[in-house]
Amino acid sequence: MEKRINELIQIINEADYNYHTLDNPTITDQEYDKYLRELFDLEEEYPELVREDSPTQHAGGEVIDEFKKVEHKIPMMSLSNVFSESELFSFDDRIKKEGIHPQYMCELKIDGLSVSLLYERGKFIRAATRGDGTIGEDITHNVKTIKSIPLKLKEEVDIEVRGEIFMNKKTLEEINIERKRKGEDPLRNCRNAAAGSIRQLDSKVAEQRKLDSFIYHLPNPQDFGIKTHSEAISYMKKLGFKTNSNNRLVENMKEVVEFISEKGDIRRDLPYDIDGVVIKVNSIEDQQKLGYTAKYPKWATAYKFPAEEVLTKLTDIIFTVGRTGQITPNAVLEPVIVAGSTVKRATLHNEDNVIAKNLKIGDIVSIRKAGDVIPEVIEAKPERRTGSEKDFVMIDKCPMCHEPIAKKDGQVDYFCMNPNCKRKKIEGLIHFSSRDAMNIDGLGERIVEDFFNFGFIEKISDIYKLENHRKDLIALEGYGNKSVENLLDAIDNSKENSLEKLLFGLGIPHVGEKTSKILAIHFKTLDNLISKDEEELTEISDIGETIAKSIKDYFMNKKNIEEIERLKRIGLNMNYLGSEIVENENFKDKSFVLTGTLESFSRDEAQEIIEGFGGKTVGSVSKKTSVVIVGKDPGSKYQKALDLSIEVWTEDEFKSKIEQ
Repeated sequence: MEKRINELIQIINEADYNYHTLDNPTITDQEYDKYLRELFDLEEEYPELVREDSPTQHAGGEVIDEFKKVEHKIPMMSLSNVFSESELFSFDDRIKKEGIHPQYMCELKIDGLSVSLLYERGKFIRAATRGDGTIGEDITHNVKTIKSIPLKLKEEVDIEVRGEIFMNKKTLEEINIERKRKGEDPLRNCRNAAAGSIRQLDSKVAEQRKLDSFIYHLPNPQDFGIKTHSEAISYMKKLGFKTNSNNRLVENMKEVVEFISEKGDIRRDLPYDIDGVVIKVNSIEDQQKLGYTAKYPKWATAYKFPAEEVLTKLTDIIFTVGRTGQITPNAVLEPVIVAGSTVKRATLHNEDNVIAKNLKIGDIVSIRKAGDVIPEVIEAKPERRTGSEKDFVMIDKCPMCHEPIAKKDGQVDYFCMNPNCKRKKIEGLIHFSSRDAMNIDGLGERIVEDFFNFGFIEKISDIYKLENHRKDLIALEGYGNKSVENLLDAIDNSKENSLEKLLFGLGIPHVGEKTSKILAIHFKTLDNLISKDEEELTEISDIGETIAKSIKDYFMNKKNIEEIERLKRIGLNMNYLGSEIVENENFKDKSFVLTGTLESFSRDEAQEIIEGFGGKTVGSVSKKTSVVIVGKDPGSKYQKALDLSIEVWTEDEFKSKIEQ
C-alpha cells in the first residue's frame, strides 16, 4: 500500500503543479478526482502512512515566481466532492448526527479561477489567487480590468470577499474567431482561458479578454453581525459585488436534489460553464460548530455533475460468454465515476471493434456512459502511451468450456459452438430472472449460479420446480426459511406476467425488450406467434428480416418448443395482458421526445399513453423526431427542437391531443 500511496502523491502533486502553476492540465478533472479519492481512502485505512507532503494535507498548488506572494490571513480552503445522491444524503446524515437540522444554500459551481478581494474603507486594495490555500499570487493589476469587480464599494468598510473569475461562453467564441483569423491556436475552454488571462503580466491582455466574476463567500461574517450565509450574500450584493441569481435557499436534501436536477438540465443553456452545485449549511453558528478538516470545511460540499465521457486506464481485456454463446471482449478498467456511477468494466463488443480502435492493454482510454446504457470505450489516447502497453490478441477457445469458437455466417461475433456450455445456460437463466424479463426478486446472478452448480436448476422450467428443493435450500448457508419463502412466492407470482415479459425472458436472439412488446401486442398469444412464418413477421413495423429469421429459427428448434410446453403445464401465462392500442392520429406512427417536468404525469405514464395510442418515445431529438413534449424547466432538447423546426407541444397541448 505504501508504494501505491507514494505513486498517487506523485501523480497528484505533478497534476497540481501543471494545473495551478503552469495553467497546462496534463490530466482531466475526473482523473484528478479519482486519484485523490483513492488516496483519501488509502490514508484513512492506513493512517500511519500519511505523509506531510500529501495533497490531502493542503489545498491547491505552488505559486509562480513572476507574481508577488500574498498570505491569506484566513485560509482559502477547497471543497470536498460528492458524485451521487447517496453521497449527498451521507453528507446530510453527518451534519444531522451533530444535532443540526440545517437549511442549505445551493449555488452553481462556476468553472473558473478562485479569487480573494481585499478592501480598506471601501477601496479596492488587492486581489489574490487561492495558491496553496495559505499563500496565493497577487493578481491585482489584472483584476482591476474586470468591470464586474468594483474598485470602490457602496460603504466604507474593511472587508475581504471571495469568489470566482470566469469567462463567458460567448466571449470565448468571439476570441477564438479572432485568433483563428490571425492564424493563432484557439483557447481550449472558458476555465483555462480565464486562468491564463488573469496570470498575464500585461494587464492589457486581461482587459481584452472581458473577464467576469461572481462573489459567493464572506470568510468572517460574524464580524459584520451576519448570522447566515444567505444574509452574507445579500450584504455583499448590497456593497456592489456581483452575485449569482441562481442561488436558492432550501429546507432539506430532497430540495437540494431537485435543484441539482433542474440546473443540470439547463447547464448547457447558461452563458457560463458550471461543473456542479455547491451545497452550504446556511447558519454561521452551525458552520462554526461543524468546523473543518485539514483541507475542507465540514459544512459544505460540491456535487460534481456526472461526466458523460471520462478517461481511465485499460488494465486488461477479458472474455465473457453470453446466453446465446456469443463471446464478448470486455475492458477491465481502473475504477472511475461515469454519469454518477463507478465503472470498472466496459464492453468492447467484438474483435473488429477492438482492432478498429487500436486498443492496447495499458492504454489510457475514453469511456462514455449515457443514462443507463452499458459503459463503452470510445477511443484510446495513443499520445499517453509509455511503451509498456500490450497488443490485443483474440482467443480461439471458449473461456468457460474451452471448446472451439467460431463466427456464424455473415456475423462479426464469435460464438461458443458447444451446446452444453455451462456458462451459456447460466447466463440464460440469469436473463430470464432479471428485472426487465420475468422480474423474479431474490433470484440474482450469484444465486442462479449457486443453484446451477448445486444441481437445482439447469433449464428455465427448473426454476418453477424449486419448491421441490425447499428443505435443501433452507439448509444452505445464507438461505433462511423466510428468504426461501419470499423467493418461492416471487417465482410463483412471475407466472402471471404478461406475454412480453416471457418473450423477452426466453432470450430469443435479436429480440429485445421493445421488440418483445411489439410482438406481444400484435399477436396476443404465444401460440399465435409460433404459428407465423417469416413473411408475416416482417409485415410488422420494426420487425426486419434478421429478427424474423431469428424468431422462426428459435421456434423451429424442437427443444425450445418442448420447454415452452413444460412452462404451459406449470401454469405460466402465455397471453398479452396489457392495454390494447387505440389508434389516435395525433400519435400513430410518430416518435416523441419528453423534456422537462410534467405536472400531471410521470415520465413513465406519459410514455405509456404515447405507446397506447400507437406512437413511440425516443431519448434524443433528431430530424426524425415528430414531436417534442415540453414540461416545466425544459433542457437543451427544447432548444434543439426549435433549431430543427420540430413540432413542440406544451403539457396542456399534450392533454388536448389525448382527449381527441
